[in-house]
Amino acid sequence: MDRARHGRPGARRRLAAALAVTAAAALGVTALAVPAQAADVNVAKNAGFESDLSNWTCTAGSGSVVSSPVHGGAKALKGTPSGQDTAQCTQTVAVKPNSTYTLSSWVQGSYVYLGASGTGTTDVSTWTPGTSSWQQLTTSFKTGANTTSVTIYTHGWYGQSAYYVDDVNVFGPDGGGGSDPVVVPAAPSGLAAGATTSSSVDLSWTPVSGATGYNVYRDGTKVSSATGASATVAGLSADTSYSFQVTATNAAGESPKSTAVTAKTATSGGGGGGGGTVPKHAVTGYWQNFDNGATVQKLRDVPAQYDIIAVSFADATTTPGQITFNLDPAVGYASAADFKADIAAKHTAGKSVILSVGGEKGSISVNSDASATAFANSAYALMQEYGFDGVDIDLENGLNSTYMTKALRALSAKAGSKLVLTMAPQTIDMQSTSGEYFKTALNVKDILTVVNMQYYNSGSMLGCDGKVYSQGSVDFLTALACIQLEGGLDPSQVGIGVPASTRGAGSGYVAPSVVNNALDCLARGTGCGTFKPAKTYPGLRGAMTWSTNWDATSGNAWSNAVGPKVHSLP
Repeated sequence: MDRARHGRPGARRRLAAALAVTAAAALGVTALAVPAQAADVNVAKNAGFESDLSNWTCTAGSGSVVSSPVHGGAKALKGTPSGQDTAQCTQTVAVKPNSTYTLSSWVQGSYVYLGASGTGTTDVSTWTPGTSSWQQLTTSFKTGANTTSVTIYTHGWYGQSAYYVDDVNVFGPDGGGGSDPVVVPAAPSGLAAGATTSSSVDLSWTPVSGATGYNVYRDGTKVSSATGASATVAGLSADTSYSFQVTATNAAGESPKSTAVTAKTATSGGGGGGGGTVPKHAVTGYWQNFDNGATVQKLRDVPAQYDIIAVSFADATTTPGQITFNLDPAVGYASAADFKADIAAKHTAGKSVILSVGGEKGSISVNSDASATAFANSAYALMQEYGFDGVDIDLENGLNSTYMTKALRALSAKAGSKLVLTMAPQTIDMQSTSGEYFKTALNVKDILTVVNMQYYNSGSMLGCDGKVYSQGSVDFLTALACIQLEGGLDPSQVGIGVPASTRGAGSGYVAPSVVNNALDCLARGTGCGTFKPAKTYPGLRGAMTWSTNWDATSGNAWSNAVGPKVHSLP
């Protein structure tokens, strides 16, 4: 809020790849791992590329180390083939004669190869034609009677896209060179499910010695990572059973998966989460605790069409995450008691008054356990002091989903089921469920009242159909709302946020009639532009505006037109 693709190789390459597979099969190469003996070690050095390219040699400068994507640890190898080079990276490892070794690595990309040469017996290789996620390649070899070193390698294919490799393992007897200083950790034990909501499950397990992180799997698919021995898996369906497993990771690789544990989410209470006093369809308005040229008003002056009034804004303190509230003399209250009385009067009228955190210039940062605790404690203290019904998250300068989730859950635990929790992300923040804002909303879906995305100050954006829409049109409102509606939020948790007047934002103002058309399109399937959703969402929460003050400046034209439309939705 303002205070002022992978290409396909040619036939020759496909034939070469097929011949490689045929040769490997004829030579007895197997993709099944040979169990390591008790004394086996990983004779590969810098197996996770945590020391960049130390111990590795890549052709023609084709190898580099990246921080994303990684399988384990913080780094991985990226090989970039060219028209005349496969981007082969090699390492010579010390081995013991007449011994069997298991060679494996995790790879990602098109046409990735893993092999060993100079074994003294039969050289081996294995490959994958392509994968967009991490896949483990595994083979084995036996050394000759006089073999003391073997060259292991990985490469891509001529002219193909870059490939990635991580957590290389050559398990077998120590050939005199010792093992990689870091060994793959053991599988976690003690995995248990804790508290559940209709959309999340808390997990905990026993810490593993030597582990630097953990991966959490839901029904066999990796869904999150953690640095400690606990995690909350969110974005789940209500009243549904899930199977969870955990692995431990470090620079050497990833452990086997833990024993699975099953947990069932709670039954949904229907629709959104918190906000017991908020009507099924609601209008949200931001009230300015400052004078920027819009009509200065007291809370008592805010029209009755507004169901949620977001007081803007909380202020940061010198303690990270902590917030406070300072009533601006410019708004005309004689005392804080007078302001509190207006909040109480709005409660009597069935309205909710919440404290908005952030804004264009907001500097509140919640990025640690301590700051999450400070946020929850201070927000709850302000709710008790002033009578606020909850908070609005309008952080426009970055948000950490992990710690903001912790903060909001801690606040919910203090405030209870009547907590009104709203969000006002910018359009770019809700383009993908992988964004921090969207992840936060899904993480707290069971306690979330509504997300009123700001459909302004953004320029053109992608709609849920993959097409680009320009702001200021009904298509922009409906196609972008569709992303949230199909991305996991309940319709009751989606609202359309727009400026109340042309002066309320730098760009993106639409007439109230356009807002009403968008509401009808989403809830009833009428009034649509060129974009029409595949289904209707009659439970849509409503609309929001910045601000009640700019609305008043325009004679309350926005609330007088949009309010009745919202309240008449099915």
